[in-house]
Amino acid sequence: MSTGNPIFRGCSSNKLAGSCAKLDVFNWLSDVENTANPEEFVEIRFKNTRKDYFRNVNQLNLEVGDMVAVEANPGHDIGMVSMIGDLVRRQMKRHKVTLINGEIRKVYRKAKPVDIEKWEMSMKREHETMIKSRQLASDLRLNMKIGDVEYQGDGTKAIFYYIADDRVDFRQLIKVLAESFHIRIEMKQIGARQEAGRIGGIGPCGRELCCCSWMSNFSSVTTGAARYQEISLNPQKLAGQCSKLKCCLNYEVDSYIDEQKNFPPKAKLETEEGFYQYFKTDVFTRTYFYTSDSRMPSGIVGVPVERVRQVLNLNRKGQKPEKLLEPIEAPKEKVISNYGNVVGQDSLTRFDKPHDDRRNRRSNKRRPRPSGSQEAIGEHSERQVQNTQPNQARPDREPRQDREQRNERDSRPSREPRQDREPRPEREPRQEREPRQDREPRQEREPRTDREDRPDQQGQQPQQQRPQNQNRNFNRNNRNRNKNRNNSGTPNNQANE
Repeated sequence: MSTGNPIFRGCSSNKLAGSCAKLDVFNWLSDVENTANPEEFVEIRFKNTRKDYFRNVNQLNLEVGDMVAVEANPGHDIGMVSMIGDLVRRQMKRHKVTLINGEIRKVYRKAKPVDIEKWEMSMKREHETMIKSRQLASDLRLNMKIGDVEYQGDGTKAIFYYIADDRVDFRQLIKVLAESFHIRIEMKQIGARQEAGRIGGIGPCGRELCCCSWMSNFSSVTTGAARYQEISLNPQKLAGQCSKLKCCLNYEVDSYIDEQKNFPPKAKLETEEGFYQYFKTDVFTRTYFYTSDSRMPSGIVGVPVERVRQVLNLNRKGQKPEKLLEPIEAPKEKVISNYGNVVGQDSLTRFDKPHDDRRNRRSNKRRPRPSGSQEAIGEHSERQVQNTQPNQARPDREPRQDREQRNERDSRPSREPRQDREPRPEREPRQEREPRQDREPRQEREPRTDREDRPDQQGQQPQQQRPQNQNRNFNRNNRNRNKNRNNSGTPNNQANE
């Protein structure tokens, strides 16, 4: 069965998750047997925040989310069951119950398909009626704003919600509306907070507005709540979407007042250094902030509440403390003990096995892998077997020198540097040579073709000719390699001499 527009009427859901309607209440007594509510009172929800309580006189088997036809004045209305059970009686004590002739209104029946269709047609007329009623109010020059319109379920009555700062005489407006829409008119005045709750929105805290989600009773909010909490009186930050002071300013005022009951008075302090004027209070850290210059907040000093009380008692006796803050005691020197963890008995890893890094070491010299036929591979494997056998001389290795000859070589005295040698004269800077202008460019040589197929003297196969640049690089590398060998061998030769 259709539940109408879920944005305005709220959607039905299971018992645990609740619903998307405004001012939804979680029924925490839903699994308890109904003993405190034997008369079967039920809570019915209508458009937006309007709820009311009815008596189930016909003992209908109702569940949360059922559409029912209830008693109205005049006719009947269509609503959705929002709560059943023992919690309904508790809610009736908090909210005002609408009575007809001193009695609670009744639930007639569950809504039929015909009732639902008529109810949906009435909902579609609400927005159009609101726009037209605003035009009629402006034509009559009434200082009011019509914020919302709600039709009754049978379509015979409509409630017009309006906002106005002063008292408005709308008797002429009611006559015009009745002639235009041919229905019974009821006018209800709401405040700015109630309008914000009906419209909805997101607050600066990132959550849904309190007046839209759970708050139904609005208490007055003053700037004294902001002063107790040491909040700057900035109207742009203290005002909500309804252009009034935020309701959340009253949430923690009682806690701040209880905490500040034991605080000393916010008076001026006198010391030998001078006078200190009160600046502000930090309730969480129990600290007063004072400044030495009352004209501008400079040199602000934070003083604990206990110290402020001590200074005030001294000032009453006519005494002045030397400084505003108590002198800070020097930190005590740490006692150095003679105990030392020499053996390592305090180590947590003393029973762990030592990690051997030698297994992961790789030799710097890599052995060449045998390449070629299977005979060469076999010879290489035989050499490895011979190397693994201990105390056997290798036939391919040269015999070592005698130990005596090695000792004689090591016992030679090191050669001292010559001191009678004259210093080497410095060279003159080399002048850059200018390129010769009269020299002709060198002609490129043509590769010789007569050497390609010429065999060697020993009957070898003819070698392929190398490119000219490759021959030059090869010769240059050989020269550099020979120079490095000569340079590396010079210090050893001098030591041997």
